[in-house]
Amino acid sequence: MNEAFYISATALSAHQAALDAVSNNIANVNSTAYKRVAVRFSELLTGPDQPASPAAGNAANDPVTTAPVSLGGVEAHADHIVFDQGTLNATGQALDVAVNGDGFFEVLGPSGQMLLWRGGTLEVNSDGYLAANNGMALKQLISVPQNASQVTIGTDGTVTALIGTNTTPTRLGQIGLAQVRDTSTLGNYGSGLYTATDPSSLQASTSGEDGAGTIIQGSLETSNVQLTDEMTSLLLIQRVYGANAQVLQASDELMGIANGLRRS
Repeated sequence: MNEAFYISATALSAHQAALDAVSNNIANVNSTAYKRVAVRFSELLTGPDQPASPAAGNAANDPVTTAPVSLGGVEAHADHIVFDQGTLNATGQALDVAVNGDGFFEVLGPSGQMLLWRGGTLEVNSDGYLAANNGMALKQLISVPQNASQVTIGTDGTVTALIGTNTTPTRLGQIGLAQVRDTSTLGNYGSGLYTATDPSSLQASTSGEDGAGTIIQGSLETSNVQLTDEMTSLLLIQRVYGANAQVLQASDELMGIANGLRRS
């Protein structure tokens, strides 16, 4: 394939992926505790009779980089999640929870796997356990009686409630937090949930201790998306996409001219 065609094609594909990522960030600007995705680009290198590969690796051991190489295009990586904290907004609702800090709530996924959650509105699921708003129970499996009222969550994660006509709060359990040593090991499960590809990077912690942050009842964390930054990125990506489309069109016209010369 003509090199200009290939380079333009990879650039169009990469910037389409970047456009999708930025558009998704903008769509979730009002989603509770949403973490924006940052797009990174890498050059693709090609050697003689070799497919394009990312421009990375040890030159002493990498056959792609030891052979004569040329620029083969660009690749987008839209998998870097930015875990900067959003603003905490007070709602006054007893089952709204947020983490002021770097910690995560742990919830039990549909297959029993452990998932991480930055908070939102809690609910009591069909099994009677305190759960995220998608029905997934918190790891601590805190059972809430049907006649419970005035649920209170302390800054240390202790959950209490009034049971029936009892005027003395009953302790139901304690919500813990998980710290992640390296957030780059987290994968996006969807719906505000994350998976730990390296479980050894997780550390169980108590709210308010060990630097995990503090559980805040009656508050929700906002998205960490900055709309002005995303709109700027969106415009830039669109411009670059258009420029590569023009290169592709010009290459096609030059190819047409060259073919015409061969026939004449």
